[in-house]
Amino acid sequence: MSVLPDRPVAPARSASIGLVLATVALDALGFGIVVPIVPTLVMQLAHVPAAKASIWMGGLLAAFSIMQFLCAPLLGGLSDRFGRRPVLLAALTGMALNYLLLVWAPSVGWLFVGRIIAGATAASYSTATAYIADVTPPERRAQRFGLVGAMFGLGFVVGPALGGLLGSYGLRLPFLLSAILAGINVAYAALILPESLAPAARRPLSWARSNPIGSLRALGADADYRRLALAWCCSWFALGALQSAFVLANDLRLGFTALQNGLALTVMGVGSAAVQGLLVRRIVPALGERRAAMIGFSLTSCAYLSLALAWSVPVLLLGLVLQSFGAISGPAIQSLLSNKAGPGEQGQLQGALASVQGLTAIVAPLAGSFIFSLFANPERPAYFPGAPFLMGTVACLVAVGAIVSLRRGARLPA
Repeated sequence: MSVLPDRPVAPARSASIGLVLATVALDALGFGIVVPIVPTLVMQLAHVPAAKASIWMGGLLAAFSIMQFLCAPLLGGLSDRFGRRPVLLAALTGMALNYLLLVWAPSVGWLFVGRIIAGATAASYSTATAYIADVTPPERRAQRFGLVGAMFGLGFVVGPALGGLLGSYGLRLPFLLSAILAGINVAYAALILPESLAPAARRPLSWARSNPIGSLRALGADADYRRLALAWCCSWFALGALQSAFVLANDLRLGFTALQNGLALTVMGVGSAAVQGLLVRRIVPALGERRAAMIGFSLTSCAYLSLALAWSVPVLLLGLVLQSFGAISGPAIQSLLSNKAGPGEQGQLQGALASVQGLTAIVAPLAGSFIFSLFANPERPAYFPGAPFLMGTVACLVAVGAIVSLRRGARLPA
């Protein structure tokens, strides 16, 4: 996996966690920078209006997700076999190559090549969560997963605003900065980050478990696993609809510029980081993981309804705030699942969740983009650019039902 030897297994847990959280923050910063820019770049390269550009956007998001679905279980299995560090280095290197292609890409086709590379190596987040699980006792994992989400949110605090600002001077400039940040991230992890998985806890690579079908079969082995996986799937389905239509819907309804869209995403990032970094550690122990997940998804369903009806800036801001408070659901679900897996199975588990996420994200952006293209044409009688967010509302309500149906007091199988 890597020509660099493994650094020793981290003896200082807090120091190791700090290194991983910093890596996640840099990762998110580079990703957040390009979010307000890609739709405009697609319109320029494909020479199409916003309604048709949404179809290309859905295709780009789906290409990433297809590769993530195919490769995430394998990367998870490799991290259980060889350790987290080499897989993390490979993932970050793929991300750097993706941004370099965005700097240079002369056509939409090359944008697809970059997204394919990024999707194939999209293990940085899932490997980071496996790393956290390696060095965190079960009773504190929801808190630590919340910190991972908070650092990712902090990256979006600066990233979209900076991307919108730089994009006003040149659409390729944010991609160049992202490539530089990704390169710094690779060097940082290679020189400083220690390995978290002890050799004694590693296990042989199993191709039966390290393919998408095998990983989904593992999650489907128990009724409660299936319910948690469904809730996880619904959360990413709703997010895929938001990703495919948020910028374009704001352009049509509110006349937002790239800078304003970046600031709107920044508001959501600030709220998500604050909730996951400050409130999860208090809310989840007080309510329990199951109840916290139910409340989180209920708030998120209200958030997407607000975004669907956001014909004014205050309603849009209400949706972003509710979306931020709903972020408590993710760490709660991850903790419920992670606490039932052994030390040598965290990579497989996170890879399986990433596979579910990727499978969902294949369909969600395409569905969101298709719905947006149907309802975003002002010449049609049913003009409603917020229609994709109604799909997010329904998905989050389904997630609430899945969490409610969990067996009370039942222990999930390892």
